[in-house]
Amino acid sequence: MELAPIVEQYFNAFVAKYAGSILPHHLQALNAIRRCRTQDCGQVYAQCPECSQGHWQPMSCGHRNCPKCQNHEASLWIDRQQAKLLPVSYFMTTFTLPYQIRQLAWTHQKQVYSILFKCVSTTLKDFGLNPKNLGAEIGMTMVLHTHNRKLDFHPHIHVVIPGGGVDKDSRQWKIKKGKYLFNKKALAKVFRARFLEALTQTSLPIPDAIPKIWVVDCKYVGRGLSALKYLSRYLYRGVINERNIIGNQNGQVTLKYIESKTKRTRYRTINGEDFLHLLIQHVLPKGFRRLRDYGFLHTNSKNLLSLLKVIFRLVIDGVKPRSRPVFKCPFCQSPMVIVKVLKAVWESG
Repeated sequence: MELAPIVEQYFNAFVAKYAGSILPHHLQALNAIRRCRTQDCGQVYAQCPECSQGHWQPMSCGHRNCPKCQNHEASLWIDRQQAKLLPVSYFMTTFTLPYQIRQLAWTHQKQVYSILFKCVSTTLKDFGLNPKNLGAEIGMTMVLHTHNRKLDFHPHIHVVIPGGGVDKDSRQWKIKKGKYLFNKKALAKVFRARFLEALTQTSLPIPDAIPKIWVVDCKYVGRGLSALKYLSRYLYRGVINERNIIGNQNGQVTLKYIESKTKRTRYRTINGEDFLHLLIQHVLPKGFRRLRDYGFLHTNSKNLLSLLKVIFRLVIDGVKPRSRPVFKCPFCQSPMVIVKVLKAVWESG
């Protein structure tokens, strides 16, 4: 079931009910989704160079929360990450903000999310540098998720980490053997202390009854590619797959999800305007990046990563960017060429 007509149907009811909490970038996201691949988003005229047939084609909105857009960008990201993979064990750690801090995170997203990234990165970096753990600088790929499987607001960061690091003093690569990276209870303790300390250094109010035990998970994920593919699902196309929207009737929307503990399919039915509010909770502030690389996986460390590939005797080959999908002629199936562009003129909110 497509998301755009659902947004169109309940848009006015959503605005009326949540007028006091809607931000401009929320409206921008919903307006982009409802106009995607319509004339309101602009059109291109594609013509076949073989048989000269041509037609107007509506453009995509390109918004990072639209489930129909940026599939190409997600594929390019996977290609780039796959080119960085090393022949070592990989691990994924997950740092979750407790329930008591989620309202603060929702009302001060840029500040809290920035603190979250900083505290997670420094905690993992220091654990890697500790001689008892590894004694080397590790590489990390971090992705911020703001939802759980039911799409409730649930901020957490996933971190994919190669099982090894660079000792810059001895100029050696140190490998992490086995299927164990760091102690998750120790990670949680340090992360909690650093996060609360960072909050006290801001003007943000620290909620009462902060739990003493926070949740951090750390698990072995094989050679890393499967974990990266999992993270890529929500990088560019919003938090919901249209295949998981299974009903829209009597003013209510039904979606399905897989329960994490039982792995069973569950269903959730809510009012249409509340469903839109569920979606906009996960629209990040304009310009905020949910994906970041650190250590020898950072963009500024390309030379170091290339050196590691030499050490591992890997073929150093630049990533050849895959070409964008093209329109095919409905008559002769030849690739069509875009010869005209008619841009849309409308305010996105």
